[in-house]
Amino acid sequence: MKTKSSTLFLKVAVIFIGIPVLALCLFLLPQIAGEANEAAERGSDLAFVVYGILMIMYVSAVPFYFALYQSFNLLSYIDKNQAFSELSVSALYKIKNCALIISGLYVIALPLVYIFAEVDDAPGLIIVGLVMVFAPLVVAVFAAVLQRLLQEAIEIKSENDLIV
Repeated sequence: MKTKSSTLFLKVAVIFIGIPVLALCLFLLPQIAGEANEAAERGSDLAFVVYGILMIMYVSAVPFYFALYQSFNLLSYIDKNQAFSELSVSALYKIKNCALIISGLYVIALPLVYIFAEVDDAPGLIIVGLVMVFAPLVVAVFAAVLQRLLQEAIEIKSENDLIV
């Protein structure tokens, strides 16, 4: 019973992690795109840099939500006492790949962030861009370590099942 309550808390946390990103994609990014459109009409070349960054942000939302879905599945496997299964290893593998994709997308966005920071004279934006690269990398490394540990635990469990 204790496991179900802790996984319920984590499932709710996963949902609450997805809500701000959804709000960002639905409300803030279209507003930024509208302002970039007005700047493009005035003849600003910077609008195309903003469009590129916005496109990468929208594209990165797809693997983000897929990773959240896999996290939700992983918690469901724990509820069903299938934590030490190939399904869990597969979910961690997919989470790792999604995090690597997100990190790669923001690596592609770094030159655009640099151009925007140069024009706007805001060098702190480059640090924000780097955070957007390294945060998913930390998640990917963590998921890879968990995936490997879980795979080894499954192998040890299967060897012990054969002995007994």
